[in-house]
Amino acid sequence: MGRVSFHTLGCKLNFAETSSLRRQFELHGFETVGQKDICDISVINTCSVTAEADRKCRQIIRRAHRLNPDAFIIVTGCYAQLRPNEVAAIKGVNAVLGNSEKAHIFDLLEDFSPKVSTQVNVSCTGSTTSFDPALLSDDRTRAFLKVQDGCDYSCSFCTIPMARGKSRSAPADQIIDQARQLAERGVKEIVLTGVNIGLYGQGSLDHPTKLNLLQLLQRLAKVDGILRYRISSIEPNLLTDEIIDFVADTPVMVPHFHVPLQSGENSVLGAMRRRYRREVYQQRLEYIHTRMPDAGIGADVIVGFPAETTDHFTETRTFLANLPVTYLHVFTYSERPDTVAVNRYEQHNTIPASERASRNRTLRELSRHKQAVFQERFRGQIRPVLWERNTWSGRMQGYTDNYIRVSGPFDDSRVGLVEHVRLGTENTAFVS
Repeated sequence: MGRVSFHTLGCKLNFAETSSLRRQFELHGFETVGQKDICDISVINTCSVTAEADRKCRQIIRRAHRLNPDAFIIVTGCYAQLRPNEVAAIKGVNAVLGNSEKAHIFDLLEDFSPKVSTQVNVSCTGSTTSFDPALLSDDRTRAFLKVQDGCDYSCSFCTIPMARGKSRSAPADQIIDQARQLAERGVKEIVLTGVNIGLYGQGSLDHPTKLNLLQLLQRLAKVDGILRYRISSIEPNLLTDEIIDFVADTPVMVPHFHVPLQSGENSVLGAMRRRYRREVYQQRLEYIHTRMPDAGIGADVIVGFPAETTDHFTETRTFLANLPVTYLHVFTYSERPDTVAVNRYEQHNTIPASERASRNRTLRELSRHKQAVFQERFRGQIRPVLWERNTWSGRMQGYTDNYIRVSGPFDDSRVGLVEHVRLGTENTAFVS
């Protein structure tokens, strides 16, 4: 039928959905090629979490058109959902599909020939009630399985509810079936993904008798063949003692959590419309550390939010420095159109870009320090590592159960194996 390329920006959920799109095209007889290869169709799955993400999306679209000027370019994802007319105006774009439409390309686009004007199919996310399954599994090691989509929260800086709609969850039986299929293909680790995974089964569009996240984890843990489960990210107010206890007491649940913080100062958290305060966050992490002293714990932080003074930022840095966090994902605040934060702070209290960048560098340095200290704790110790096909300096990579990335001599026969290895040696070196 032709050759198709894919380019994905943003979160693991987007990558999982692109993987499902790729399978659709292959079932229709298309050959998947690389992003720089000659192709007939180019599918670009976009992100819109920041203004920089939007810029990168535009850059990728223009590059795709330059590489393949005759290709039929389809743009989907969050940037397409939020700014469809802006995307449609970019030279070379033939079709714009919203997040609800991306799973139905072959229903919406009967053929892939350019029309007089760009085809735009973007529905209002407020009317979205369906759940489109997705999973990403490119080798015999890890798979990313979508269990939830959308968000019922209204953080003042965030466009995700506008881009993804209200929270809704996959049926538990469907998830269990997908996990079994992955096990049959030899996958050893599943990462559960979603927009707000802690809302699994509790979203405004979910049936009241649906399982909650803990009950889903309990069912998944009984699937034969899967050796590891990770929760991609979970809000602190939704991370219960029961979930932490289950992870601590269940061998297939790895000691690794990613818990968004965003700010360590309560008034900023209030301005962000977060549903917890720093005391709750601290209690959650301390409980994890008490139950699982070796756990890897990641945190998301936003710097430069309009309500964040210099003192507030210093308080956030100190707060993080004293927590058992092992790495940070640091984001620079970006004004997003139609958000509460932009409407409230548009005329005042904006922080200069140079100061935002400085705060970002400060927290990235803290993250590097914390990651190095965490790695050093385990030098010489034996931990289980799942070897992946990914390479680094000619060596294969893998992750320990508590999310330390390591490398070892490449050996294709070991890819997909969980081996107990001594960390920090020549044979199993740390990857920063």
